[in-house]
Amino acid sequence: MTIRVIIVDDQAMVRAGFAALLSAQADIDVVGEAPDGRRGVEVSRSVHPDVVLMDVRMPELDGLAAARELLDPPLGVIHRPKVLMLTTFDVDDYVYEALRAGASGFLLKDAPPADLIAAVRIVASGEALLAPSVTRRLIADFARTRPAPRKDRALRLRGLTPRETEVLELIARGLSNQEIAGRLIVAEQTVKTHIGRVLSKLGLRDRAQAVIFAYESGLVTPGDASS
Repeated sequence: MTIRVIIVDDQAMVRAGFAALLSAQADIDVVGEAPDGRRGVEVSRSVHPDVVLMDVRMPELDGLAAARELLDPPLGVIHRPKVLMLTTFDVDDYVYEALRAGASGFLLKDAPPADLIAAVRIVASGEALLAPSVTRRLIADFARTRPAPRKDRALRLRGLTPRETEVLELIARGLSNQEIAGRLIVAEQTVKTHIGRVLSKLGLRDRAQAVIFAYESGLVTPGDASS
């Protein structure tokens, strides 16, 4: 199955470089480009990509606002692509808001080419792209800027089993599925099953929103990130 991608970035050279790299992959087809968020939304609704590579800072409409439009479309618009934000560490707060809006993750713009290719495949498959090291950086920013835990989030945690709660906590600490399996001494497939149940019970889209939820609920605190 071919993954249909559009690239939204205000730098023509960046778009061209990403397009050349991704188009060289047998399973990826770049079906459109856009120089700003507004045009990115228009192109996406026209060609229906599987994945949108979205820069954060752009003219006309920034990447965060464009992601919100794509992930919470107006009545009558059915298509919702996966959105992968392109960013740098100095815009962590934008990244946090993008994840809350439903973006499937984020990638540093200076990441190695292999990481970009892998990221597109990961989010296209329905997974969230949250590398442990980047998750911990995001958590640190959250700790500095976010308000006290939300009571409504804490109440919803009561619907989880003790093991599901433990898995959610480890996700929020930045552990991968393999690391969680090792910590709990279970099979990796068992971890995936627990994660699926956690997402279903809490009404979350993916792993990215699970991390946000864990911190907003007060299940974990920033000090846990380094545990």
